Amino acid sequence: MFETLFPIIVLVTVATLIAGLLVTFSIVLGRRTKLGKKTEPYECGVEPVGTTKDPVPIKFYLVAVLFILFDIEVIFLYPWAVISRQLGIFGFVEMVIFVIILLVGYFYVLGQGALKWD
Repeated sequence: MFETLFPIIVLVTVATLIAGLLVTFSIVLGRRTKLGKKTEPYECGVEPVGTTKDPVPIKFYLVAVLFILFDIEVIFLYPWAVISRQLGIFGFVEMVIFVIILLVGYFYVLGQGALKWD
């Protein structure tokens, strides 16, 4: 059992040592500057507008959910593409139905104006 776990133990040990060395070198050799902009919550150079208690528009959440939804559904195309020849015509028809359902949902979202950024 030790023979099978030994490479994993060595890998974890070496990775931990390298990560520790890189962090240590960064702390020891890194340049530290105390600039006015560095201490602000946003370092992009643009002054923050408003407070953090302002409500976030629902459009951001809607686009995020739609992205996750369509992204996960597209992931189902990869396994089908790998074994599409083995599935034959039945697999092809099922995937056509799946893509049609995806397109109906996509055009519904476009029709509702969920992806418009006015």
